[in-house]
Amino acid sequence: MSDAGGKRPLAAGPARGSHPGPGGLSSAEVLERTRAGRVNSVPFAASRTVWQIIRANVLTLFNGIVACSFLLLFVLDQWRDALFGLSAVGNSVIGIVQEYRAKRSLDQLAVLHAARSRVLRDGVRQEIPAAGLVPDDLVVLGAGDQVTADLQLVDDDYLEVDESFLTGESEPVGKHPGDRLLAGTLILAGGGVARVVKVGEETFAYRLTSEARRFSLVTSEIRRGLERVFTVVSWLLLPTALLVINAQVQTHGGWAGMQDPGRWTVTAVAAVAGVLAMIPLGLLLLTSVAFAVGGLRLARQKVLVQELAAVEVLARVDVLCLDKTGTLSSGSVAFDAVHDGGAGPAEGWRAALEWFGANAGTSSTAAAIGEAFPASNALPEVSSVPFTAAQKWSSVTFGPASGAAGTWILGAPDALLGGQSAGSREAHRRAAALASSGLRTLALVHNPWRLPGAGTGTAGVPGHTTPALLLTFHENLRKDAPRTLDFFRQQGVTVKIISGDDPRTVGVLAGKVGFGTGAAYDARKLPADPDLLEQVVETHDVFGSVTPAQKQDMIRALKRRAHTVAMTGDGVNDVLALKEADLGIAMDSASPATKAVARLVLLDGRFDRLPAIVAEGRRAISNIERVSMVFLSKTMYSTVIALTTGIMLLPFPFLPRQLSAIDGLTIGLPAFFLALQPSGQRYEPGFLKRSLAFAVPAGVGVAASVMAVSIYASATGGHSTAAVQTASTLTLSLIAAWILVSVSRPLNRPKFLILAGMYGGLALLFTVPLAVEFFRLDWPAPDLLAASLLAAVTGSLAVEGVKHHQRGRIPSVRTHRE
Repeated sequence: MSDAGGKRPLAAGPARGSHPGPGGLSSAEVLERTRAGRVNSVPFAASRTVWQIIRANVLTLFNGIVACSFLLLFVLDQWRDALFGLSAVGNSVIGIVQEYRAKRSLDQLAVLHAARSRVLRDGVRQEIPAAGLVPDDLVVLGAGDQVTADLQLVDDDYLEVDESFLTGESEPVGKHPGDRLLAGTLILAGGGVARVVKVGEETFAYRLTSEARRFSLVTSEIRRGLERVFTVVSWLLLPTALLVINAQVQTHGGWAGMQDPGRWTVTAVAAVAGVLAMIPLGLLLLTSVAFAVGGLRLARQKVLVQELAAVEVLARVDVLCLDKTGTLSSGSVAFDAVHDGGAGPAEGWRAALEWFGANAGTSSTAAAIGEAFPASNALPEVSSVPFTAAQKWSSVTFGPASGAAGTWILGAPDALLGGQSAGSREAHRRAAALASSGLRTLALVHNPWRLPGAGTGTAGVPGHTTPALLLTFHENLRKDAPRTLDFFRQQGVTVKIISGDDPRTVGVLAGKVGFGTGAAYDARKLPADPDLLEQVVETHDVFGSVTPAQKQDMIRALKRRAHTVAMTGDGVNDVLALKEADLGIAMDSASPATKAVARLVLLDGRFDRLPAIVAEGRRAISNIERVSMVFLSKTMYSTVIALTTGIMLLPFPFLPRQLSAIDGLTIGLPAFFLALQPSGQRYEPGFLKRSLAFAVPAGVGVAASVMAVSIYASATGGHSTAAVQTASTLTLSLIAAWILVSVSRPLNRPKFLILAGMYGGLALLFTVPLAVEFFRLDWPAPDLLAASLLAAVTGSLAVEGVKHHQRGRIPSVRTHRE
């Protein structure tokens, strides 16, 4: 056995010279390599850089249009109508600040929880950041470790390695002395010492780290839907602007009379107003801010978000798969008792258990054996076979004069008690009874001879073994597990337990957390046919004896059934499933490899964090959808108004400054605060369809109401341009405010305060003399004012009708108290 368990001297490495000695590199050798830049440091980005954040929030197509319009009005000395520029700058600043705060928090958490390596230097074992590795370092490896540089195995032990990151093949690969271990692979079983041969960007670790830790805001249905809307708006901007310009020219005497510079100024102002009104300024920004704020809030709850698009996945999860150990149970195993296993030797078993406790690896079971049977004077071994996940046992052989002569094998009862002898059958029956009581059970069997192939990792179980003992262990159930699972059931999220442990043990534990009684489904009976597998996974909720590859297949089967699947786990055997799930959640006790592939890491390991995490995702996405309805309605009615005035050759009914005020009071500021409100609604696919189902008819209704006021003013005559613009502004303000009211339901105290602030701002806009003068608001004549109010009421009723119709057509989703 290796020193991975900490009980034996390490095997000597290559001779000193270009390679390290048995004690590893000296401090001087490490310093020499470090000064030469030969370290395992690679560019690390847990989030976007500051420049990437600024570029994403500033250098956009719509911001470019805003900037050009701002400069045009500024040159024409119409700075009062260039207020939208300040709004755009404010939105960008808010986005940059929010994302930077999230970035700083995520970077700090990522650094605190970065992968570390155990090395030998100056003859002493040390734990250092993986970035500090240098060529020729001796790295001590154990089960659960992630290989963070390219290594060469140098001692005489056997390892099992998961190379699925490199080859896509999930089957473990055996490694022997002299074999290479590539960066990004995982140690599944065994332990040993390896020499570093490649570091930094020369290894696979660079690509793995940059992909596993990347910060992304683009892989979501919501953002893809919004980008499609923005593409359509972009194509409409130029023809709409040409139509508006032509209409304004025609209403001011035609092209022949455009020699007057003042007319060009009026035309330019109207064209800018028409174009800018169509742009949903702030919508994409608020989506990014909502994701960033979600990541920041989760960070404050000790949750590391390694990809912010995971916030949307949180809201869509309808199946939660749990690995039993470390999630439902605390992950710690305590020794329970020794039980008679049959006719094994009366002596020697204690010495065997002392050896297994000292040398059986770093698992919690081995630690529990070591605590129960401390090795005061461990016997020397003749040979041993390390534990592997494939064979499910390990062994040690003692010499004939040791007092414990022969081979002792410790492992799963199903693997060791399959013989046809009466003793094996009776021991297997006893083991089954113990496992059915919820205890983890191991069997200790004896063979008087040395095990063939010992030390190679390829030995088979001998045919003549005698059951000696049965060992039982118990797991501690997390106190918060039943309450947390009840929350998910109430929210319509199906919970499934997928464990590699004995189905009977898993069934007993599942019964304690509300899954009923009886054994779990034995994964060894899972059908190979994909369709049959889908049916089994859909109809059963508790599974035992599940292999890592089967966990991955089960996740795939659920996804083929159109489920959005989250998976929690803490072991290397969960890596494949975590990678396959829509959302992988790793516990704090997880190996570095498990954390690297998960999109969320519970840094304090509290299972009861999950309801708050899901609630955060639902808050973000539900509010983004609510806000998008407001913005898209504004884009729709602005586009219809601009096209109508252009086609009918009517004056554009607003000044840019008036639209800026309406947008700020009825959309911008309220939408920002609404995007941060709590929500318990589970996200359902079809975001864009639902948003447009409201925005299109509501926008058309608003545009019809505003244009009715303009047409009435033109038909009756005698109204000044300022009065018509004021009437149109009043009509639009009241209807836009009601759109916000309708999408904000159900109302609570914070929402009520937001809406009250909006109406208060509108009242000040139309009554404060300074605001009235600045925004050129001239109260219309009584008949035009009455027409404006009537149009506002009619438009608001139309909006209410659209919302009512939408609620009737789109099935409501299960909600939690807001």
